[in-house]
Amino acid sequence: MIKEALAYRLIFFTINQRREITMFDILVYLFETYYTPSACPEADVLARKLAAVGFDDDDIDEALGWLHGLAQTTEQYMALEEHTGHHSPRIFTHDEYLSLGSDAIGFIVFLENSGVLPPALREILIDRAMATQDSPVLLDDLKIIALIVLWSQQIDIDHLMLEELLIDDSDRLSH
Repeated sequence: MIKEALAYRLIFFTINQRREITMFDILVYLFETYYTPSACPEADVLARKLAAVGFDDDDIDEALGWLHGLAQTTEQYMALEEHTGHHSPRIFTHDEYLSLGSDAIGFIVFLENSGVLPPALREILIDRAMATQDSPVLLDDLKIIALIVLWSQQIDIDHLMLEELLIDDSDRLSH
C-alpha cells in the first residue's frame, strides 16, 4: 500500500499538478528508493544515479543542496536540543507566516500536537521549508519536507501518519 502510494504520488504530481519534475519529486524518489539516509551513496554518485534515472541536472543540484542544508540544520538543532530538552510553544514570526503560509503552519502544529514532531525537528522542518523557492509553501510540498526530515532522523512513522504525508488531499473522499 505504501509503495503504491509513493509511486502514485510521483506519477500523479508529475503528470497532473507540476507539469515538470522538481526537487520534491527527487526527495520522494530518495525516500522510496533508500530505506535509510545512510543507504544513500555519496553526493557525486547519487547525482549520477539520479541523472541516469532521468532527473534534470538543475533539479538534482537543488535537491542535493537542500539535503546538504538539511544535514547542517540537523546538526545545529540536535545539538541545541541536547541542552534544552524541553517543550516550548512556538511563536511564528511575521516573515515565517509570509514564507510558510497558514496551511503549512497549521500542519506543523498538527504534527507537533500529534507527537510526531518534537521541538528540534519542528525547527528543522521550518528551516527547510523556508529554504525552498515557494512562498507560501504548498501544503503538499511541506508534507514531503516533513517526510524527509523524519526519514533523515530514521524515525519510525506510524502508517496513518505516513498516509497523511503521502496522500494528496484532493484525492480524499469527502463524507
